[in-house]
Amino acid sequence: MKKEFNTIANLVEKKSKVLDVGCGDGELMKYINENITNDIRGLEISKSNVQKCVAKGLTVIEGDAEKDLKQFPNSSFDYVILSQTLQAFLDPENVISELLRVGKKAIVTIPNFGYWKVRIHLLFKGTMPITKDLPNEWYNTPNLHMCTIKDFVNYCNKKNIKINSKNLSYKNLFSQLGIFVIEK
Repeated sequence: MKKEFNTIANLVEKKSKVLDVGCGDGELMKYINENITNDIRGLEISKSNVQKCVAKGLTVIEGDAEKDLKQFPNSSFDYVILSQTLQAFLDPENVISELLRVGKKAIVTIPNFGYWKVRIHLLFKGTMPITKDLPNEWYNTPNLHMCTIKDFVNYCNKKNIKINSKNLSYKNLFSQLGIFVIEK
């Protein structure tokens, strides 16, 4: 199991109701199902990954998170997990809003483009550049959305989203992955 999945699973409280959005082949779901709570469901866009999940005995719905999270009632889950998928959505603002509507808390992981090895390209500023050719913030550009831990924190602050994490400035430089527990 990926180290990231172990960290995520440790953030989920026992006997919680969980939705894993973009659950892939169900590796994380299976671990949570066996060790944390058996009240877990998945939402996955790939038909072949849905079949892999079902073969593992997991409950998964085939669907697109950008459109299909709307089918879930408000606060219908204790935790909604979105692991390294946010940057792939056309409208990550909407996805985050839906995660926080559907779940009481959301666990979001992002690849950190502020990692020290990538910083040379970001000129040590720590956020994605905004230029004449790239005039948008990471969360509203029509292109693929790359962001840093600092960008995500700034977004959450701007939208009054509570983040349950510490030492984020340090992590912006030295972490390849940002892992956040967020809530309204």
